[in-house]
Amino acid sequence: MRIRILILCITFFGVLETQAQEKKWTLRECVEYALENNIAIKQSALDVEATDIDRIDAIGNFLPSLNASASNFWSSGLSTDPITNENKTQTFRSSNYGVSAGVTIFSGLRNIKRFQRAKLNKLLSQYNLGKSKDDIALFVANSYLQVLLNKESLKVVEKQHEITLEQLQRTKDLVEAGVLPQGDLLEIEATSADELTRIVQAENAVQIALIGLAQRLLIKNYEDFDIAEQEYLVPGSEMLEKPIDQVIAQARESRYEVQIAEQNKLIAEKDLEIARGAYYPTLNGSFNYNTRESGAKSFARVLDANNPVLTQSIGVVEATGQNVITQTPNLLLVEQDAAPFIDQLYTNDGISYGLSLQVPIFNGFSARNAVKRSKVNVKRTEFQLEQAELDLDSNVYQAYLDAKGAAEAYEAAQVSVKAQERAYEYAKDRYDVGLTNAFDFSQSKFRLENAQSQEVQNKFDFIFKLKVLELYFGIKIADIKL
Repeated sequence: MRIRILILCITFFGVLETQAQEKKWTLRECVEYALENNIAIKQSALDVEATDIDRIDAIGNFLPSLNASASNFWSSGLSTDPITNENKTQTFRSSNYGVSAGVTIFSGLRNIKRFQRAKLNKLLSQYNLGKSKDDIALFVANSYLQVLLNKESLKVVEKQHEITLEQLQRTKDLVEAGVLPQGDLLEIEATSADELTRIVQAENAVQIALIGLAQRLLIKNYEDFDIAEQEYLVPGSEMLEKPIDQVIAQARESRYEVQIAEQNKLIAEKDLEIARGAYYPTLNGSFNYNTRESGAKSFARVLDANNPVLTQSIGVVEATGQNVITQTPNLLLVEQDAAPFIDQLYTNDGISYGLSLQVPIFNGFSARNAVKRSKVNVKRTEFQLEQAELDLDSNVYQAYLDAKGAAEAYEAAQVSVKAQERAYEYAKDRYDVGLTNAFDFSQSKFRLENAQSQEVQNKFDFIFKLKVLELYFGIKIADIKL
């Protein structure tokens, strides 16, 4: 029983491994995998996380600062007692404790501007992330279509070679029967050998394209990597029926290039406002609480219990000659131990609070130059925004013309294939009855093969250029269906 279970497990996992090796990647799977694993996209995602930290920093500027401090010292020799401020020659321990709080009440509204800038910067990082995803998705789609193109080109050559092999056998029969000369057979054999060479070249092109796509997906198992075999129909050309002005207007609203330039301009304007905040006074509030204690012994005057009163003569009455005396407490200087730790903390504590105002008068032109540099940067970002809009209009218009030209080229290739197919059938019929030689027949077949290859190339070129135009129109790669 255990042996059967073991055999079943081995068979089950073997099937899973075979299925994993035979996985065929669709375009959507390739794009989604690239969006999840591409290093550039991961870096852009980290930039978004970094802007979240900057936003929290900007919020923290509104909050008061709170700090605590503690210190402990040992002193030996002539030292100052922190409690009595007396210089004593002794060894003792002392400590200080404090809590301080500070808050910026007004700083030229710079904290508010920094918070607004942090929000703009986060939005900018999100736009950069979106642009990275679009660029990677389009790049992967182009590589995927290149694999499809090479595979279709391979199929064309293989199909033509099958026809050549059939014609080769027919030619052999006719040569043996004495209907055709030996030269016709040699011509067909040469054509077959040439096609075998082109099949090998086409197979290599497929493998190179697959390796390139796998590298873009960061997949290292090149040998087992392959894409799904399915028929990719030419999409409808509804996009080409839209007015070019509508496509450009939609691209301005949806494309990240213009949005990124707009955000850079807004951030530059916010930096200018922050720089101007240095012209205004800064008002800060503060609160401090501190206490201290000391382990140093102290000296105190204590009433002598045995002789509490001292009687002293302070003068004589001139008239009577009587002595004038006075009595004072008899105080003795006695060394005492330090007060308890907690008692000292309560006794020696203190509080301070207040406001501080800083008014900028002259700072070596630093504030003024910072404002000037910010103004220059604002102008620069305005030009960059204008250039981004011009580039986008030019790119959309170019993509529109490219897609339209690719559609016309594909239609022309279809017409050419039909014409070459009729010409090939005519040449084949003439060759079968001996009205034409093998060379002319091979040339007709070669022209048909070239027309079919050009049709395949124009087909995928049109698909890709139409996808580029749809991307400009705001249709994401993930939503594009082939």
